[in-house]
Amino acid sequence: MTSDTGTREVLAIMELLLTAEIFNRNEDLGINDLHPRCREFFSAGSGGSTEVKRPLIVSEGAIKKVLGSTDAVCQAVRANPFVGYDEFGQRLSLPSLDAAATWFLKKGGEERVGENPVLAYFFEGRDGTAARYQDVRAKNPRFEDTKEYMEAKVSRLIAGSEEMREARDLIIISAPDEVEFTLAKLVCTPRQEEIIKKIGVALEHRDFLKQHRIYEFGRLLFVGPPGTGKTSLALAMSRELHMPVLEVRLAMVTSQYLGETSKNIDRIFDLAKKLAPCILFIDEFDFVAKTRVSDDHGAMKRAVNMLLKNIDQISFVKNGVLLIGATNHPRILDEAAWRRFDEVVEFPLPDRAMRQAILEKVAATIECDCDFADLAGRTEGFSGSDLRMMMKEAVMSALMEDRHRVDPVDIEQGLLRVEERNVIRTGR
Repeated sequence: MTSDTGTREVLAIMELLLTAEIFNRNEDLGINDLHPRCREFFSAGSGGSTEVKRPLIVSEGAIKKVLGSTDAVCQAVRANPFVGYDEFGQRLSLPSLDAAATWFLKKGGEERVGENPVLAYFFEGRDGTAARYQDVRAKNPRFEDTKEYMEAKVSRLIAGSEEMREARDLIIISAPDEVEFTLAKLVCTPRQEEIIKKIGVALEHRDFLKQHRIYEFGRLLFVGPPGTGKTSLALAMSRELHMPVLEVRLAMVTSQYLGETSKNIDRIFDLAKKLAPCILFIDEFDFVAKTRVSDDHGAMKRAVNMLLKNIDQISFVKNGVLLIGATNHPRILDEAAWRRFDEVVEFPLPDRAMRQAILEKVAATIECDCDFADLAGRTEGFSGSDLRMMMKEAVMSALMEDRHRVDPVDIEQGLLRVEERNVIRTGR
């Protein structure tokens, strides 16, 4: 073990000891003050609970099991005069917190202070530390955004309720941390950026809006051709707003037993309200219009009317459910469907400037010999999805020849693949 490695491992253990000592002394600190690596070590949040049992304990057994530390590292920690050790329980503690804190900063712990809200809470304003508690806490991943928390919450809701279990089977639930899309990875129109900001402000001031009975807000209809980012933005909003997203495809909800379809729709909206605040994302919303126009089955029409009724009754301000409908075919939606939504957000095919921005973001981490401005000019009519597919095919072309650098010949291969695909899709 090198000296640097040993110092890093000792610092990691000292971070845990400091976190435990500071957390145990301050009742106002909670689970979102713990850095994820500390949550894991102390098993905070197990079972989806946001309650953290005090006292937090650091034992040698846990250090070896969770961190994989050796006896030598544990002995190096115990050798410090400010570290206490209970032989019986093999537990470490910090009888002298101030001395341990001074040592921690001197040995290079300031970076960890800038990541760990518990440490920032203690160190702010001490010894010239730059970290500010509120800033560090704002950047710390929230426990409520995790898959573990969401799965536990859903499990509690569906336990003992057949109706809620059936609703759960009809939707895809993603915790914010599970969503790969982020706003930083997307290229949005000014109108799309405006609506994201507006929703964020409404979320922050929900109590004010409720107090003044401003309820007609938070039912959005995303319209535009396939591949223009409707689903991507809905998912990215989940991360941005710290709300889980419930994805529904209406065609999946229609049961072979048509009499159950109306009940299924009711159950989905009921589950969304119980999981609030959340995003309820209904894809393929034009299914409503197709059914109203073409289907003569009374049960199906009743189901569609039930959907429209539920949309009428949902409110972001009242219920905490942000409803997003998405359609590729807005022209076939009738007035009854249109007037259910408070905002209509267009997703056009990207113009040249947007195409260049998309290409640059997609290729940001790829070594690429490419003139993006020229390529943006050659890809008129391409959707964002087409552009991402083109770059993926270019990367695969390079990898097929055992190269990690994407050359112009690879770009041409990607362009050809997308054009071939579009010809097959459109038949011309």
